[in-house]
Amino acid sequence: MTSKLPEYVKVVEVGPRDGLQNEKEAIPAEVKIELVNRLSSAGFANIEAASFVSPKWVPQMATSAEVMAGITRREGTIYSALTPNMKGFEAALAAGAAEVVIFSSASEAFAQKNINCSIEESIARFQDVAAAAKANGIRLRGSISCSFGCPYQGAVEPAAVADVVRRMRDLGCDEIDIADTIGTGTARHVQQVMQTVASEFPLTQIAGHFHDTYGQALANIYASLETGVAIFHSSVAGLGGCPYAKGATGNVATEDVLYLLHGLGIRTGIDLDQVVDAGQFISAHLGRPAASRAGNALAAKRRTA
Repeated sequence: MTSKLPEYVKVVEVGPRDGLQNEKEAIPAEVKIELVNRLSSAGFANIEAASFVSPKWVPQMATSAEVMAGITRREGTIYSALTPNMKGFEAALAAGAAEVVIFSSASEAFAQKNINCSIEESIARFQDVAAAAKANGIRLRGSISCSFGCPYQGAVEPAAVADVVRRMRDLGCDEIDIADTIGTGTARHVQQVMQTVASEFPLTQIAGHFHDTYGQALANIYASLETGVAIFHSSVAGLGGCPYAKGATGNVATEDVLYLLHGLGIRTGIDLDQVVDAGQFISAHLGRPAASRAGNALAAKRRTA
């Protein structure tokens, strides 16, 4: 374990995709476009903006092509799209995605329940997508759900996570996300997993994707920083949730993550004030307070200043 924290951390904003996809009420494309534009202006190096999955399964993402066509692209920002198959990849390519995201699970039980196949079969399904991404010069990111616990099988061994990391590495992934889908991870467990996967893939290309269901996300990010991880996913205003975990509060809030990182003297290149504004904007549209403590506190501080 390294005791020196990174000087710079890349924060991947997943609110427009992972955060909004479970919202039941349809969100107009122009609202999503405005959200992405606000996040782009804040300085994110990577924004997960779209998902080219069947509208039958994820109706909220049916406007992804319209969103990708309507956003103002900031130079230096990677706009990512989730692509479950070749049809999704072709749509992402046409929409100008600079990165496509493929996904599997560290839990066999979750893979069977969620995507109706084994982990091995899920990886095999993405071979064509991976090859097409490489052929077209598009970044390929792999995401591994249930890396710290599964709603069906319970505990997930670090070795099982490392095995999927190895498989995704062999597909040619440029970056791999270690995701705590149901938010059950704790700091020491997170460090064990990160240290184990480091034997298969460089930690500099590993991302932590933490949900805050049990209030452990910030602690888990700090624990990951101590191991040398310097890429983290977060969702503006804490948007999102997990349908498999009762009481899930969704992705860790970007405002809270930035407040932590900036307080540690770690550079992100992101303007926290602009992210607070973006969080308040989307929360006002959704008709509920943001789930970010730092965001709400900073917004309240402005109002009373």
